[in-house]
Amino acid sequence: MNFLNLLAEFLGTFLLLISILATGNALVIGLTLALVIFCIGALSGGHVNPAVSLAMFVNGALSASDLAGYVVSQALGGVAAVYVFRALA
Repeated sequence: MNFLNLLAEFLGTFLLLISILATGNALVIGLTLALVIFCIGALSGGHVNPAVSLAMFVNGALSASDLAGYVVSQALGGVAAVYVFRALA
């Protein structure tokens, strides 16, 4: 498990959730997701969603330890986004 992969998943999930909370606009959310996947896709796969990470685990593309790290990282990114949004709103 690579720390940079976990950091990328954290930041990607954070950015995606901030765009969802701040705008609610489907176009902005879609463009944010595309940008995040483009930026971190080669590094971590650009999952930014525990369901995607679980699907990759079931498919055999992700180990159990990587799955655990990704899910925790994504959950922490989501929680951080909610706290930052609430602090700024």
